[in-house]
Amino acid sequence: MTTTQLQHAHIDWNEQGQPLSAEFADVYFSKQSGLDESRYVFIQHNQLTERFQQLDNSTPFVVAETGFGTGLNFLTCWQLFLQQAPEQARLHFISVEKYPLHAADLQLALALWPELEPLSAQLLQQYLVIQPGYQHFIFQQGRVCLTLLIGEASEQLSQLDAKVDAWFLDGFAPSKNPDMWSDALFSQLARLAKPQTTLATFTSAGFVRRGLQAAGFNMQRHPGFGHKREMLSGVFSGSHTASWAAPWFARPTQPSNAEKHAVIIGAGISGCASAYSLAIRGWRVTLIERNPHIALEASGNPQGVLYLKLSAHHTNLSQLILAGFGYSRRLLSQWPDNPYFAGCGVLQLAYNVKELQRQQQLSAAFNPELLQPLTAQQASELAGVTLTMGGLFYPESGWLQPAELCRLLIKHENIKLLTEKQVTCLNYQHQQWHIQSENGCITQAPVVIIANANAAKDFSQTASLSIKPIHGQVTSVPATQASRALKTVLSAEGYIAPQHENQHCLGASFDFQRTDTRLNSRDQQRNLHRLKDLSPQLYHQLNAAQLNPEHLSGHAALRCTSPDYMPIIGPVADMQQLELRYNKLRKNARATPSASCPYYPGLYVNTAHGSRGMVTAPLAGEMLAAWINNDAQIVPLHLAEACHPNRFAIRNLMRNKPLVQHTNEAP
Repeated sequence: MTTTQLQHAHIDWNEQGQPLSAEFADVYFSKQSGLDESRYVFIQHNQLTERFQQLDNSTPFVVAETGFGTGLNFLTCWQLFLQQAPEQARLHFISVEKYPLHAADLQLALALWPELEPLSAQLLQQYLVIQPGYQHFIFQQGRVCLTLLIGEASEQLSQLDAKVDAWFLDGFAPSKNPDMWSDALFSQLARLAKPQTTLATFTSAGFVRRGLQAAGFNMQRHPGFGHKREMLSGVFSGSHTASWAAPWFARPTQPSNAEKHAVIIGAGISGCASAYSLAIRGWRVTLIERNPHIALEASGNPQGVLYLKLSAHHTNLSQLILAGFGYSRRLLSQWPDNPYFAGCGVLQLAYNVKELQRQQQLSAAFNPELLQPLTAQQASELAGVTLTMGGLFYPESGWLQPAELCRLLIKHENIKLLTEKQVTCLNYQHQQWHIQSENGCITQAPVVIIANANAAKDFSQTASLSIKPIHGQVTSVPATQASRALKTVLSAEGYIAPQHENQHCLGASFDFQRTDTRLNSRDQQRNLHRLKDLSPQLYHQLNAAQLNPEHLSGHAALRCTSPDYMPIIGPVADMQQLELRYNKLRKNARATPSASCPYYPGLYVNTAHGSRGMVTAPLAGEMLAAWINNDAQIVPLHLAEACHPNRFAIRNLMRNKPLVQHTNEAP
């Protein structure tokens, strides 16, 4: 079993209140002045003041760092960016850290720098769900973003899809942490560099200088900061590294002179999240919805649960859920007083032996900050109602109203919403997609994102997508004085959320045969029965036995899912051309064709999030925006490939099966 336990830094504090690493017996920053050292070594020797002043809005400036530590270098860079860069410019800071600080330690460390407090407060507010893998943060309405890569440096950077403008080569001293200064790491720095990428580091160790030179950096020595005699800086002059992704997963080429205008079809959580991620990057977005209002279909439940269906074996789906959950929670922290979100936690009950065993594995694989095993008595005290079984408690989870999140996401001056517009087809002419309805052309743009769930198959370009509708229904039950005692979401084969606006939301049914969206009294009754299994006390307090399913309100919709349960996120290829170009895979699955992927220009899809849209769709919006805007990707390469629209077709070619296969399997 692969462990996903997070290893936090162990901190010792000296007499001056400065943090020291217990693992490496080394300081995090100069005892004389860490802030001045950061400015001298990393800001000055990467010429960031001048470079920030010359930025435009074409692509973000990417700074990458080895060793996040206390975040001091990030905050120093962020501060300078706000002071020097034009308003339309953007900064993407990427940093690797094997041993992230606990939030309390980070707060103590950053208190040493009062002048950074306006920025450090924002970092601390979003310093949530720090777990292994890639963790993404957005600040300043999108002007500044941070991607933390939690894990061993070479391993994490080997999965990074980015082009770096400036490297901060930090970390503990080479004599104390040699793994951070290896040839394997230097080769990753070079792979991610481009011509004239700069690099600076506090050390002048000979093997570091020689290793960087061998990787393609022209290195120079400079006077060091404080007691350090010398430091190094350099410029990358090595050759361009070809894409290391398979051609069918490689990035599509983006026209440099294309108008920054995108049309998004579908205003549920996938479409609204995609619109938000492009809008904060300066794109003009036209969001088209066929209904009179947004979020009326699968995103229309009165209460959606931020539900973590994790695996102790660290599967792709589990990694995506963990990354998406962290991003969603940080996104929600931007609206701390939002009455439509409650971070009340989710309690997953161990309702049978198999589930108990699964939860025991999860407890061993994840740290207590993410999930906590509880006895029946502990669970009852936490939930506020009597429970007959224990389970796992996810303290940073909770519930939210999906439609309200959608409204918040599209409340941006760059987003224009068009409702009651039924798109019938997409035509590409003169480098523009023409969005057609029965009444003619609605609008046109060089980029289109299809985010209308199962209706994506209605377009010829995406008709071959491997997606399937699943009918789902939630039930609303009037709260009683006794039921108001429920303090957290309870989840097993069904769930119940604490009351909101005098209603409890129960759910959710899964029907793999129905394709209508009518409320069904049978499913209402099933949801009530699941409540009885969750908590007989709540079932009694809500008078559920006397409720008539025919008279209960609720919401029914068709979820969209894929055969492997992963969402479908990324650029859309012409399937006929793809089969022609990569047909040799039928005879040799290990063949390495060099032909570029026949992507439709500027066409993308964001769908198949199933019942996990609140967790995965906002992250998917960031993934798409990274591709479209030529930004660094915010998930590791293997996760981007696991979500890529081409994965099913390539898999079938390698197995010499029909290019498109449809499945009736239930997720």
